[in-house]
Parts: sequence; C-alpha cells; structure tokens
Amino acid sequence: MRITRVLSVSLLMLGLAVTPAVADASPSPSASEDGGAPTRAGTSFRTATEIEQGQTATASASTGDYLYWSFPADAGLRPTVKATVKLPDTHAAGTWQIDVYDGLRRRQACQYGAQTRTAAANTSTVELTCVLRTVRGWSEPWANDPLPGTYYIRLTVVDVPTSDLGLPVGTEVRVDSKDIGGSAAVDGALAEPLVPGVAVKSQEDEESSSTSAALSSIEPEDGWASGWWSDRWVWTAIGGALAALAGVAGYTLTRGPGRPSRVVPPGA
Repeated sequence: MRITRVLSVSLLMLGLAVTPAVADASPSPSASEDGGAPTRAGTSFRTATEIEQGQTATASASTGDYLYWSFPADAGLRPTVKATVKLPDTHAAGTWQIDVYDGLRRRQACQYGAQTRTAAANTSTVELTCVLRTVRGWSEPWANDPLPGTYYIRLTVVDVPTSDLGLPVGTEVRVDSKDIGGSAAVDGALAEPLVPGVAVKSQEDEESSSTSAALSSIEPEDGWASGWWSDRWVWTAIGGALAALAGVAGYTLTRGPGRPSRVVPPGA
C-alpha cells in the first residue's frame, strides 16, 4: 500500500514537471505569422517599428505624438520616404514634418521632396515626401554621408494650435528605393552595417561569449552588400576593351602601307 502511494505521488510530480515544458514548447503567435504590414508605430528610436521597403505601414495616433519607424538601406540605394496623414473632419491649420535619421541617429537632409507641409483648416489629408541622398558604402568619419544600415523615420506635427492636440489621426508610411548602381560606388566598405546591436555583437564575438546581442531583425532582401562588387567593374572592363581596340585601329591607320616600292633595300 505504501509502495503504491509513493508511485502515485512520483507520477503526479512528474506530470507537473512535464506540463510547463510542453506548454513552453508550443508555438506562440508573433507579428510575422500574419504576413501583413505593421499597424502601429513606435514612440522613440528604441521602440521604432521595423518595416520593409515596399511595404505600407499604418498607425493610428493623436495629434502631437511622435511616431517612429525603421527600415534597412544598403549601399547604392536612394531611398524615398512617403508619409500620408489622414486628418479629422474638423481641425485648424497645422504643419507636419518627417525626419529621417541614419544608424548613428544623425539627421539626414532630404535631397528633394516636401519634407514639411502645412495642412489648411479642415483639410482631409497631407502628404510628405523625403528623397534621401544615395547611400554610400564608406565615408570619412567627419562627413555626414548616409551609410548602410538601419534608418529611422520620425513623423510629427511641428506647429498646431493647443486646441487640436490629442485629435485622432491616421498615418501611412512607405519606403521605396532606386538602385543607382556603380555611379555611386566608392573604394571602401564598412566592416558592419550600422544596425542596432552590432557593436555589442562584435564585442561579444571577440570575447567568445555565448550570449548573443539583440540585432535588428530587418535587412535587405539580398542581404547586406559585400562592398567590393558593383556594375562599375563591368563598365571598367568595357572601357578597357574599347581603349585596346582604339589603339589597334590607330596603329593600323598611322603605320601606312609599308616600305615604298622605289626605295632600294640596303645591300642591293
């Protein structure tokens, strides 16, 4: 009887120990399972919502909020950031603005586009655009050139009456890039793209630590560029071949038909 009681207690304790493990092993829902675009925005650089290029992200917010998104941009690309703000039916005039920051959180100037716009009273929407400079593979430390890595978008209203603060608004943000190609290539590349956590990860690799850093989970579809290959190599090879052909053609045209027939060869 005692042996049976001991076996029962042991089996009960074993069941309690196994149940949490089975529960932890079951998959938990994540944002990537639905395959849809993000429907929220962050409120700071650290909580910026990650979006992919070519994806339209939406978010509901209040007038006066700071909204943040982040996206990856590689060398040779010229990103274009577009934002649309859907305003309430009744509101006063207000000025909206988008700012783009690189992986070092340096504000990047827009090459062209309406980065700041004033929405007249009772306007339904306001559209903003910022076309960045071409992302370079390498730059001098003192320069403010855009470099490969994570970029941050900040959308907010910069001039609005106090009575309009807190009014509900809807936002849409989309990022697309144009591949500039070898014309924007430089002789150099970063050791690592400027993404959150890359410095901590590099330090842990040197110390052979088993702990991994929380790197940004977004990157270009084809991965980060290696930094040495571009179509500039193709045009360089074509230019070299054309130069060689031009040299051969010039020599053929300038050497003449050969020795004149009236010239007596030496020793004749």
